[in-house]
Amino acid sequence: MSDRYTPPYSITNRMVELIAEIAESVGRISGYKTMDSKPYLRRNNRIRSIHSSLAIEANSLTLDDVRSVIAGKNVIGPQREIQEVKNAYKAYDMLGKFDPYSIEDLQTLHGIMTNLTMEESGTFRTHDEGVFDGDVCIFMAPPPHLVPIQMKGLFQWLSEAKGTVHPLIVSSVFHYEFVFIHPFADGNGRMARLWQTALLQEWNSIFQFVPMESRIYQYQEEYYKSIAESNKNDNSDVFIEFILKMISETLIEVTEQEKNGATIYSRQVQELLRVMEYHMPYTASQLMSALGLKSRSSFYRNYLEPALRQKLITMEIPDKPKSRNQRYLKM
Repeated sequence: MSDRYTPPYSITNRMVELIAEIAESVGRISGYKTMDSKPYLRRNNRIRSIHSSLAIEANSLTLDDVRSVIAGKNVIGPQREIQEVKNAYKAYDMLGKFDPYSIEDLQTLHGIMTNLTMEESGTFRTHDEGVFDGDVCIFMAPPPHLVPIQMKGLFQWLSEAKGTVHPLIVSSVFHYEFVFIHPFADGNGRMARLWQTALLQEWNSIFQFVPMESRIYQYQEEYYKSIAESNKNDNSDVFIEFILKMISETLIEVTEQEKNGATIYSRQVQELLRVMEYHMPYTASQLMSALGLKSRSSFYRNYLEPALRQKLITMEIPDKPKSRNQRYLKM
């Protein structure tokens, strides 16, 4: 690869269809505007992004574990994996605060993402690496002496493509090329997904809180298969179509979140969430008292049940919903 590099890909009819679907979903979500007024939705989606992106890379912590680590609570688990959660939370919190067209910022963010978990943190790798799906090597990455040249060429293309190629295509091509080059000794998948989000949030700010990582995690086998097929085909077409499909499906899910947030229960649910602290267990009586309510049936019908359906709160004893010891937690 020379300093001047154009990644091989083409625009297929399927890509055009998916871009249209995504644009339509983005328009709907922007119209609802509930993401702006509901920080708990943004926080919940961000936590899902972090959990899923780490889980793809074999981090064993559960979603609740990740939520607890971010809340500063003690969690029993491998210290490396707990540190990975802390690092990812700091890295995702930097979205919108760094330049996604800067190699220097990429290395800085990698240093944050891998802090205390690897020796070559924030620097390009100095040895051979392969891309693995579990224990299976999909392909060997280019030799380490080519990494600085290839990354320079990729970022030069990224800057030139800005404003001339659709951000959905640019970010997807970058995602694949980044994974192919595999510039770091570890954390490449996490950084590729974070960087695609960074590029997309420049197009529309809602992407800061669109958990496409959770959809990729659900289709992890297909994720790695699309990488392998694109590598075999010497172009990223298969991967682009896969990623656009994941984004489209995630946006449909977020659209449902937004619609639920705009139901007749929205005022009551917002009031319920306002009186709850994250990870603090509450009884129904405590919540009713905080809300100034006397009717238990009204509380359950208009406040508690809608919040449970929308997965904004959870039960400590989910298998015994009517237990006298039941407590509710804000997610």
